[in-house]
Amino acid sequence: MRKKDSSIISEKCNSFFVPGATVGTVLMLGALHARRLYDDKKIEEAREKGIELEFHPDVKATFLSFLPLRTISRFWGFLTSVEYPIWLRPHVYKAWARAFDSNLEEAALPLEEYASLRHFFVRTLKEGCRPIDSDPCCLISPVDGTVLRFGELKEAGVMIEQVKGFSYSVSSLLGAKSFLPMTAGENIQQESGGEDKSMGDETQKSWWRVSLASPKVRGISPESPMKGLFYCVIYLKPGDYHRIHSPVDWNVLVRRHFSGRLYPLNERSMRTIRNLYVENERVVLEGQWQEGYMAMAAIGATNIGSIELFVEPTLHTNRPRKKLLHSEPPEERAYEPEGNGIMLKKGDEVGAFNMGSTVVLVFQAPVSSANERMPSDFKFCIERGDRIRMGEALGRWHDA
Repeated sequence: MRKKDSSIISEKCNSFFVPGATVGTVLMLGALHARRLYDDKKIEEAREKGIELEFHPDVKATFLSFLPLRTISRFWGFLTSVEYPIWLRPHVYKAWARAFDSNLEEAALPLEEYASLRHFFVRTLKEGCRPIDSDPCCLISPVDGTVLRFGELKEAGVMIEQVKGFSYSVSSLLGAKSFLPMTAGENIQQESGGEDKSMGDETQKSWWRVSLASPKVRGISPESPMKGLFYCVIYLKPGDYHRIHSPVDWNVLVRRHFSGRLYPLNERSMRTIRNLYVENERVVLEGQWQEGYMAMAAIGATNIGSIELFVEPTLHTNRPRKKLLHSEPPEERAYEPEGNGIMLKKGDEVGAFNMGSTVVLVFQAPVSSANERMPSDFKFCIERGDRIRMGEALGRWHDA
């Protein structure tokens, strides 16, 4: 009798829990949508007036640092993993699509087959929805999203602009042991020759190792980037397709996981939180492609702490901290089966965000010498603020 009573109680609890979780999820979605509409309106008003928003810390940014954002994100992940009754699923996902402009016609499966919001977030698309640009002399977008920043890295210190008035260093983003191709002025050829050697030395190390590099901000290096080093920052909104694909054919040699904070990555946060991308939890892949260096950083955010890697299913992000310190050394894995790393083709699935976030690409591309500009030079074919889809070209060059 006791077992029967306990099973009845358990069933009743479950019958109350699913609707309760659904209501909580819908309320959070409504709050997110209202905040997004407000922020978008302010941004559009500023752009119409020709105003570029500048960096300006505020009280909210300081307050966020005291909140348990990682715990909140894990709780949100728990809610989004709750399975809904089959009859309820289409209603929840259609409401999500209306709030965040998702295209449900692209979903590979009927809505009834997505058991939870998390399952829906990382949905695959129907074949042919994201054609891959077949031009061998182009680099494609790895995600659907909005182009925030892009350009060539030229100055000493190798800085990427977060917003007007504040920048962060690429070496802090990628890690102290990054293979980032740098040069000390005149010794370009010597440094270039030494880089391949250092890359080879790195790949001879053990499969699993802990880097001593701090994920926090490093001092600006006096070195300069080698010529032809570019970057692109793409932001994924909650309604975007959330899978990450390979931008080129490349050989992935190293993965770093920085267990940082989980600040939101919206426009206000970018304008008020210093080193936002450096502070937040992220997964960095580094390797080589036909034109040289390639790195791709997937950056987590509040409620989006979980980043999946299909090339490494055992990786788990947004885990409870073992230490109270906010600066933990990154966990690093070298992909070196037989010394070859992991080969990815352009358009291959690499991973997924369990909602929306940001991807930063840092890569070498063809450029001519300083005193001659050739038509073979790499050129971006995007503009800041463009909406881009996975598979579309970010930039092109021509064979010399």
